[in-house]
Amino acid sequence: MARGYFGIGVEGISKPGNMGSLLRTAHAFGASFTFAVTPFLDTREMHLVDTSGSENSIPFYTYPDVASLVLPADCCLVGVELLDEAVDLPSFRHPTRAAYVLGPEYGALSPSLAARCQFVVKIPTRFCINVGVAGALVMYDRMVCLGRFAERPVRVGAPPKGVAAHGAGTQKVRNRQRNIAKGSA
Repeated sequence: MARGYFGIGVEGISKPGNMGSLLRTAHAFGASFTFAVTPFLDTREMHLVDTSGSENSIPFYTYPDVASLVLPADCCLVGVELLDEAVDLPSFRHPTRAAYVLGPEYGALSPSLAARCQFVVKIPTRFCINVGVAGALVMYDRMVCLGRFAERPVRVGAPPKGVAAHGAGTQKVRNRQRNIAKGSA
């Protein structure tokens, strides 16, 4: 899995189903913690959707306002919001220690929370998508970027047989993939 650690949360969330979905997905992707800032929901209801039982495995923190949000030392706060000036997620290098925060279902990150973010990224879609889906895409992108997977092959399909995921960054693997692409493996 990915190096470092990450947490994920939402500001102003109002639908327990969306929060529960995000918690379940965070649990599946190995989040270290989850959180909500100024939630407008009954947190007990969200556990009805989170069938993975994340509350038994991952800390969930609730903050009444942005000023109360406390993160671990050296943890980079990354906002996720569909803004023109935000960095496209596929072009973003994830910090090894990060907390991702998404905006509410019917709005955007508050100016005070956006100001606390070291980075703001956007998923390059034509319009806003569901909070749970957006969170899943961010966590998947983090896993792909920081995980230990073989580099994608030059040709369509899977990496060549014998290419171990843990050797993805080695020159030997890159040379083998290049030779296969040229047809001289």
